[in-house]
Amino acid sequence: MSFSATDHAMMARALRLAERAAYTTRPNPMVGCVLAHGDEVVGEGWHQRKGGPHAEVFAVQAAGDRARGATAYVTLEPCAHSGSTGPCAEALAAAGIARVVGAMRDPFPQVDGAGFEALRAAGIAVECGLLEAQAREMNRGFLSRIERGRPWLRVKLAMSLDGRTALASGDSKWISGEPARRDVHQWRARSGAILTGAGTLLADDPQLTVRLQDDIDVVPPLRVVLDPGLATVARARVREGDAPTLYLHAPDAKPPRGMAVDSAVVPVQDGRFDLLAVLRLLAARQVNEVQVEAGATLAGAFLAAGLVDELLLYIAPVLLGAHARPLFDGLEIDAMAQRLRLQTVDSRRIGEDLRLLLRPLAEAA
Repeated sequence: MSFSATDHAMMARALRLAERAAYTTRPNPMVGCVLAHGDEVVGEGWHQRKGGPHAEVFAVQAAGDRARGATAYVTLEPCAHSGSTGPCAEALAAAGIARVVGAMRDPFPQVDGAGFEALRAAGIAVECGLLEAQAREMNRGFLSRIERGRPWLRVKLAMSLDGRTALASGDSKWISGEPARRDVHQWRARSGAILTGAGTLLADDPQLTVRLQDDIDVVPPLRVVLDPGLATVARARVREGDAPTLYLHAPDAKPPRGMAVDSAVVPVQDGRFDLLAVLRLLAARQVNEVQVEAGATLAGAFLAAGLVDELLLYIAPVLLGAHARPLFDGLEIDAMAQRLRLQTVDSRRIGEDLRLLLRPLAEAA
């Protein structure tokens, strides 16, 4: 299918609009919409928050009568069912849209092609696949939950030049600089959940909250603690503030008497959590992206299980020495052929630190 330069420019604009809701729209996908006559934009919008109007509705409202005969550029297939809002395909047809260009089909079962079919049935020309890779990348968490039944998993770590994450005593404050620590909060803000283990909670007592500028709207991510015996429930900081907290524990653990906590049971195998079961449980709670902020044991367990989708790594220009703690534990690599190969998705300097976004390659060479 051939798309014009104008088509590309308008879809790129729609993708930029969609990204404005990166911190607020979950668990729904980020969606942008641009209405145009040729290269003249007559209306645009983006889905801002779950339960609110969808991108297409905002764009149609902005365009008014000029929507008639326009082309609609939408980053995700318009819905054809009624949920919190009415069907967007119906709204586009009622506005007199002549052509719809979609970046990708929506795999959500209640849509999954029905939106495009409804548009075609209304006599609207439909084309799909423009900048699809970019659209999928933007909504990788939503797509992971719908297509794989589990959230997208990102592990955040800070390390020294010699690959160490903390001193032997456990002290890790602070390996990375202040700019890098501020940057982490932007990644937290787009996450549906921030996950840690009982060991990290006992050692550092973190808040696991998003702290950005006061005027930036953020839906607080769920704070998730993997705590087999619920030994950390009395820790105050992870239960403070507006962000919800969920404790995942072994079947035989019970919350302390008189202490109300949101908790759920996860299967334990050989004394360790079934990590895939953890992710499926979070998917059932409509979590699209999980950011793991934990020590080498839990980070290594997720990596060894093949559940890490990306690694957010901050490398500080410091050395901690041979006795300091490693980046990952438990990988059991004894031969070069077993090494885990990663691809660099993004590399940039954040203050004095280097930030790498890495993803595992499908096969080791």
